[in-house]
Amino acid sequence: MRPRTRRDVLRASALAALAVPLAACATGYSDDPDPLALLAEQARADAAAADAVAASSSADADVARQYSAARTAHAQALQSEVDRLNRPKSQPAVVVPTEQGMAGLKQRLATARQQAESLVGGLPRYRAGLVAAVAGGCAGLQQVGTKLGPGAEPGAVTATASAIPPESVGPVQQALSAEHAALWIYGLVSAFLPGNYTAGVAEGTAEHQDRRDACVRMLTAAGVEPGVAEPAYIPPQPVTDATSAKAVVATAEADAATAWRGVLEQTDDAALRDVALKALLASARRGTRWREAAGEQPTAIVLPGSAQS
Repeated sequence: MRPRTRRDVLRASALAALAVPLAACATGYSDDPDPLALLAEQARADAAAADAVAASSSADADVARQYSAARTAHAQALQSEVDRLNRPKSQPAVVVPTEQGMAGLKQRLATARQQAESLVGGLPRYRAGLVAAVAGGCAGLQQVGTKLGPGAEPGAVTATASAIPPESVGPVQQALSAEHAALWIYGLVSAFLPGNYTAGVAEGTAEHQDRRDACVRMLTAAGVEPGVAEPAYIPPQPVTDATSAKAVVATAEADAATAWRGVLEQTDDAALRDVALKALLASARRGTRWREAAGEQPTAIVLPGSAQS
């Protein structure tokens, strides 16, 4: 039997996620203003502020341009969803920071992330995944350079206190598969990285072990046999040196974010959504650091967990 690739691990969750936007289209019309309209307007304002910083400061231009591109993409994705539902229009009031320049962008980013995180628990499934990805994109940007973050830690991932609902079993199994794969990757790259990466590898390993254990406990509590790790996984590209090792860890974090977004888009359980959001945010943050170390651009993934990631 051949080793499974990381794409094998995520294929089932990706196929399931394809049906979610179609299901979302069946939701009824609401007379309430769309809460995503504020997120979209805030993203547009943030992008404009970043453009101004890029034009006025050559030292910060590269980071500001990446910031602007990400927030522009957030605005476009959110506005597309707002337009799809076509709720009554509103005049959302964006938050304007007290600081200017990069300090102002830092404040804007923290605000945008908090706004998105606060909505995830109460949104329909597809929207919960989209808004969580926006929050993850902001969390990833907070790890770019030294002036935008570091941002709040998402918190430890632990098993839910009550049993997960039956429809959540499949997505959690997929998340468990992604965690098994990530742990294998972290073990693989340790042989290729210099000593100054030992702490980062240890921290990442511990984080994914906690998530794996949480998945195992949730599945066991639901009366389901948790999936076991494969003997080996095929990396997306050969790992031959430190740079390729850093890149493959970044890819493992992106794949984990995809799996956890799949959980968000296939459950209404508030406690499980909280677990999945924390995991997605953590992978977005850690993945940015590994992408930066590998020299990849853009440093932060715009919408972690998206298929194009």
